[in-house]
Amino acid sequence: MKQATFDPTNIICGAFFILVGAVFAWQSLEVELGSWLRIGPGGMPLALSLLLILLGLIILLAALREVGEPVGAIAWRGIVFITLAPIIFGFTVRGLGFVGAVFITALFASFASLRMTPLRALLLSAALAAFSTAVFSYGLGLPFERIGPWLR
Repeated sequence: MKQATFDPTNIICGAFFILVGAVFAWQSLEVELGSWLRIGPGGMPLALSLLLILLGLIILLAALREVGEPVGAIAWRGIVFITLAPIIFGFTVRGLGFVGAVFITALFASFASLRMTPLRALLLSAALAAFSTAVFSYGLGLPFERIGPWLR
């Protein structure tokens, strides 16, 4: 059997970037674009969409020039844990506050990896919660509740 002369993983990635960029570019055309001197609410999404399409084209063209491995098994565990993490954050941020929600979300998302141990997950979650609080609450001064009513 002849081996493919392209990288199927990067072809999928490039095509996905192009598709997502095209969808967002199309949606941004429904909003006022403005001009380059006074950009409207649709101007920045259009510019970022075009950059995403360009990145997808670069990845796609590079994938056609190199030989890659076939696409392996889909990592369903990672997809599920990472997809549900922001949903968990949204459901817990009002009750736990920012610190607790970041901690729980990071703890949940860390188990997307099969190599993560419970101790490392706890340490990673605590470090991420501390760092996020330092940056967003103390550094940037964003007005949110650090500790929510469920923890008081």
